[in-house]
Amino acid sequence: MKLAKRVTSINPSPTLAITAKANRMRAEGINIIGFGAGEPDFDTPVNIKEAARQAIDKGFTKYTPTTGTKEIKEAVCKKLKNDNGLDYAPSDIIVSCGAKHSIFNILMALCDDNDEVLIPSPYWVSYPEMVKMAGGKPVILKTTAENNFKVSPEQLKNALNPRTKIFILNSPSNPTGMVYTKEELLAIANILLENKICCISDEIYEKIVYDNCRHYSIASLEPGMKPLTITVNGVSKAYSMTGWRIGYMAGPQQLIQAMSNLQDHSTSNPASISQKAALEALEGPQEDLKKMLKSFTERRDYIVKRLNNIPLVSCLKPQGAFYVFPNISEVLKKEFNGKKIGDSLAFTDILLTEAKVAVVPGAVFGDDNFIRLSYATSMENIVEGLNRIEQFIKKL
Repeated sequence: MKLAKRVTSINPSPTLAITAKANRMRAEGINIIGFGAGEPDFDTPVNIKEAARQAIDKGFTKYTPTTGTKEIKEAVCKKLKNDNGLDYAPSDIIVSCGAKHSIFNILMALCDDNDEVLIPSPYWVSYPEMVKMAGGKPVILKTTAENNFKVSPEQLKNALNPRTKIFILNSPSNPTGMVYTKEELLAIANILLENKICCISDEIYEKIVYDNCRHYSIASLEPGMKPLTITVNGVSKAYSMTGWRIGYMAGPQQLIQAMSNLQDHSTSNPASISQKAALEALEGPQEDLKKMLKSFTERRDYIVKRLNNIPLVSCLKPQGAFYVFPNISEVLKKEFNGKKIGDSLAFTDILLTEAKVAVVPGAVFGDDNFIRLSYATSMENIVEGLNRIEQFIKKL
């Protein structure tokens, strides 16, 4: 059986692969501390689960409109207006099976063969792979810790050419946790406007920000930017609903119609019960989010301080999301069992085998000198995991 080129060129998700290996070791009775998960460790709030139970009890278990029910799209419009200063009608909204599904559909609807998509690095691992699946060409804009992992206006401008179609913005960022300021976004918006480049603004971590940092939606900042922007969000991260699979996007009518047709013939509607749960997440009490954010803040402060006290390791303090992205370039120069470690993939494999700690190599995010740790785990696990990492590095 000969596979299609579009699937043979796609790399498997390394975060899921690392989680799977760690789970296999746990099944063998090995005590593994996992920093790989990209999901909150808190349970879905009770009021949201109750809304789902009521949906089942009332028989809300059939097909809905492909792009989501009228009531959830109205709730999304209200949220975008109140939180982001964006005016959209329900007809401008599509609800999909997670924010990842939304982004995939956008790229499928916008990318022709060899269209270039600009992706700042470090990036979420799925962006380049989805671009390739859509027939486009990912163009990586490398950023550094020295500029807080943010693309500069000059860098963006220099990357443009006649084939440039899309710029992907992720703020707060996975994996770095960095958040673009209003001024930084305005500078980017002006370049995109001048060159009529579409922007996919992935705002899935919008609610998880720290130290009075504020999230801004790029579509709201400059006249004319809204028609060029597709704003993507969802309930997975803020409401600990990763398994419910509800994301949404807002954008111009022409794209919405094309994506509606695409969703008609692929997944059809997102799960009816999950839509009711997501409606409660958007419109119900927000106290659980505040409690989760308080815990994340405490964990972040601890993990950053500990990492910066480990020899050969340095780490910026993230402003959002629930990841740290420490620099281990000096560690990679060390030897293990008589052989230079060399790269982040080798380091994470050795760390899992020897120290029984699962982290994600920076190479898969576009920077081999780093690793990603998620602090969406208990403080007890964070303390023990960092103890193991520190002990292992000190032995090198």
